[in-house]
This record gives sequence, structure tokens and C-alpha cells, in this order.
Amino acid sequence: MNVWPKSSAQLKTNEQWIPGGVVSLNRKSDPNICFEKGRGSRVWDLEGNEYIDYQAGFAATFLGHNDPDVNAAVKATLNADTLLMSAGPTNLEGEFAKVFCEAVPNADSMQITTTGSEATYHAIRIARAVTGRDHIIVMQGGYNGWHNDVACNVISRLSDVGERVSPGEYPYDGLSAGIPAQHQALVHIVNYNDLASVQYVMKRYPVACILLEPILQNIGIVKPLPGYLEGLRGLCDANGSLLIFDEVKTGFRHALGGYQQLCGVVPDLSTFGKAVANGFPMGVIAGRKQYMDYFIHPDKEKRVLIAGTFNAHPLTTAAAIATVRKLASAEHNVYGYVDKLGRQLEEGLHGIFSKKGRPFHIARQGSAFCVYFMAHAPVDFHDVLAHHDFGFDKLYRLKLIEQGIFNFPLPVKQGSISFAHTEQDIAETLEKTQTIVAAL
Repeated sequence: MNVWPKSSAQLKTNEQWIPGGVVSLNRKSDPNICFEKGRGSRVWDLEGNEYIDYQAGFAATFLGHNDPDVNAAVKATLNADTLLMSAGPTNLEGEFAKVFCEAVPNADSMQITTTGSEATYHAIRIARAVTGRDHIIVMQGGYNGWHNDVACNVISRLSDVGERVSPGEYPYDGLSAGIPAQHQALVHIVNYNDLASVQYVMKRYPVACILLEPILQNIGIVKPLPGYLEGLRGLCDANGSLLIFDEVKTGFRHALGGYQQLCGVVPDLSTFGKAVANGFPMGVIAGRKQYMDYFIHPDKEKRVLIAGTFNAHPLTTAAAIATVRKLASAEHNVYGYVDKLGRQLEEGLHGIFSKKGRPFHIARQGSAFCVYFMAHAPVDFHDVLAHHDFGFDKLYRLKLIEQGIFNFPLPVKQGSISFAHTEQDIAETLEKTQTIVAAL
């Protein structure tokens, strides 16, 4: 029986004019639920069902849906008739650049884009311009955007990428048609936490950069092994390649300075998005001045283009300024609060699953979490493929949704706690989880 008839009807209506009925096909899932509004930790669908939300726009709304302080900043900017003239600088972009660079350790300077994908696109361009090389390394199971260099090997089938190889690399498993084979040949896919395979590729190709999520959050919460990120830093330095952290997800969610602040490894460039403006559409590329200045290089042959009519739109930029200021506020203590809720959820989930005799591992970094149905912490994509119970994960997520707890209904997708969640939200989540797990 279809328990979301209005959502199904909306999707059908959309399909008359939109291929697939959704403007970003990453949003399609089973079930496809149309959400109408959100406030704080809660969201409501077209049927009027209320959910405690752990999807958060793929981790974007870190402060919660329609945060009052962020919304107030946007409304004030709108009421002031602020405009984006697309001619000359704006005061808001300068104000945001200052607060951003003061927060992020590696940010000597920054540029603003409209999406995270644009930011990773620009980062790769800079790396190629700086090094004069074309080849790049990305991670199996990572997601770094929609463009040709990175639209591959996100959640591949074993039949498409083959068994584990180390040292070695995996075939380009494209997410999209229309990517030229010659371009695919420039992209080398290795497993996360596998330094030997990075060395393998670097010995064989002129590598411009390594691009990775410092925590592999596209497939839950896969953390770096001790010495891994430091090893990548050393290999890049020895090889003359740039190290790029894609912090579009990890970004301001784990620390004001990004995950790089926590791990102590400084990349050459990093990209941000999602939580940087609490879900308003913004991407950021930041890094060392010597590389960022390639955007204004005096030599035309080395200059990297950045352009975008809606880059630093005043409403989005006002949201970003308000977001960063709230995250930096000692009064709000955002990071301490969400980590406390994360511990409460992790301990509760551990207690529930430890009684069931089924292999499990609760992975968490601050406010981000994932329940794996396997007996150990995963180290890479092949580890998840080999040991995680995908069928049970899918059923578990569906049952949670039916009980008003929304995690994205696709196995190994992370859950995200927001600053708007309460201890009561966590308690209710655990209570319903216990009921569901007992029945399963």
C-alpha cells in the first residue's frame, strides 16, 4: 500500500516537465517523499506526517531548518533592497571572506561559488595550472561533485570495479554518459586509506593533485587510519602534487576550521559547501595564497578562470555570515552541544544493537553518524561492500521512516544531528529504534 499518495502524485506531476520528476536525481529514493516544510529538527511531508530529521539536506542544515538567526539575516538583507549588480565588489562578500579566512587554518584567501561541485572543479583546475600536469587521484566510494573528473566510482557494483587491488587502481565507473574516454584516462581511482596505491599511481603518471573527503562521508563515516592523511601530505610534497581536501560535507559540521583543524593536516586547497551557509546555496574554495592567486595570475597562459553571475548572491552571503558567526559563538557552544547529542545517540544505539546478536558498528564524528551492519569499523569502500548487510540496512531505514524518524532511505548514507535537535529528540529516536529493532 502506498502510504505517501500525495508525494507520489507530486512526483508524477513533475515528471510531465522534469525528467525523473526531480531536479537533482541524487534525491530520488524509495520511498520518494515530498517534504513541504521544516523547522528546527523537524520536517513535514505533503501528507502532514511529522519526522525527526537526520537527512538535513545531505548534512547541510547544521543549525537546523530555518534557523531564526540565519533567516533574520537573510530577511534584513532582502528588506534593505540589497542587490547583486554583477559589476564590481560587494561589501557582503568581503565581510564573509574575512570571517571565513579567520576560521579556516589553510585559508590565506578564498573564492565563492554557488555549489560545492563548482568549488572542486576550480580546485582541480588550479592544481593542473600550478603543476602543469593533467592526472588526478580520487577515492573509491567518495563523492566530489558532478563534473567529468569526479563523476565516477561513487557507490559502484563489485562487477563494475572488480575485487580489491593494492597496490593498484580501479576502472573508471562513470556516473554519467557523455564523459570522453580521453578524459576518463586522466582520473585514477584508489581506495581510501591505501597509501600504497597512491604511490603506485604517482610512479606511473604525472599527478596534479589528490582530491578526497578527509573522512569518507559519502558512504557513511569512514575515518582515516592513523598516519593516512599525514602520509598523503608527505607523498604530495615529495611528488610536487597538491593535496585537496573536499570539506563540502565535513566542513563546518565537525569544527569551525573544518576537519583539517581536528586532524592537524593542512591541505594546499580545500572546498566547502552545505553547512557553510546552513543549506543556502554556496560553495567555497580556499587555500594557500600562492595557489589561490592563480585566479589573478599575470601570465594569461597560467591564469585560472572563475566566474558566476550568482556567486556571492547577497541573500546567500548574508546567510553564510550569520552561520559562521553563530558557529563561532561561545554563548551558543554549537560544537560542544551537538557532540553531546552525538554521544547520547551513539551510546543508545550501541545498547540497542548489542542485545540483538547481529554484527554492527556505530561510526560517529561529532554530529554525523552511521550504523553499519558489520562487525568492525570500515576502512574503505571494498570493506563496506564485503561485510555490510545492505538488505537489512534498507529495511531498517524504511521502518524508521514509517515511525517518523527520517534518514535517507539508501544504505550507508550518514545521519546528521543539528544544533536544533534536543535531548528529547534523541530519546524519542532511540525509543522508536528499540521498538523497530526488536520487531526486525
